[in-house]
This record gives sequence, C-alpha cells and structure tokens, in this order.
Amino acid sequence: MNATSSRPVGPASFRYEHFTQPLLSKRAYRRRVLGHGGMALAFLVFSLLLGMEGYRLTAGLCWTDAFLNASMILTGMGPVNPMVSKAAKIFSGCYAIYSGVGFLTAMALLFAPILHRFMHRFHVNN
Repeated sequence: MNATSSRPVGPASFRYEHFTQPLLSKRAYRRRVLGHGGMALAFLVFSLLLGMEGYRLTAGLCWTDAFLNASMILTGMGPVNPMVSKAAKIFSGCYAIYSGVGFLTAMALLFAPILHRFMHRFHVNN
C-alpha cells in the first residue's frame, strides 16, 4: 500500500481491498471482473493452441482434428482420435493432466473477484 493512500498500489485486477476499506465502485468492480475474465480467456486460448500444436506434432493430426482433440481434453471429455504412437500417448496424458489443472486455474481466475466481493460485503474475515 502507498503511504499516502489506503488504496492498494499496482494493477487493480490483482490487488484487492482490505475488509476495513470500502467496497469498490460498481464500475471498478466490473473492470476487475472483465480483467480476470480476459486473463482466463487468454489462458484457455493459449492452452488450446498448445494442445493443438502438440497433437499436430506427436499424432500427425490435421488442424481440425487437433482442435477437436485439444478442446475435448481441455473440457474434460477425453480424446476423440486414438493415439497410436508412444509420443502421442505420452503427450495426450501430459496434456490431460495439464488441462485439469488449467481448467481449475481458469475458474479460479474467474471467480476470485466475485468471491472476494461477496466476502468483503459481508465482512467475512479469514
């Protein structure tokens, strides 16, 4: 925090106000939620592109099949095309583990400002 102000210093989307401080304005709160949503979306797009490239390189799939497999794994549904090479099977397994953690990370990014505002509004302390 800045010595002259009670507001947090730094990017507004990563600095949350203390429970003794007033709630953010609705406009600033919407900006925070949109910022977190943008970060989650960027992370999911990066993860999808990573999976597509991995399936292209290891399984030799075309772009549409790579997209289908990566998106199905990323959402927890499972692969569509059978993986025949060892490299494709290892990549598919590693990407599935990454995707599970990545999905939880994206959800945490989305819900962090909402949960913080709820807890702040009702003065919930740790």
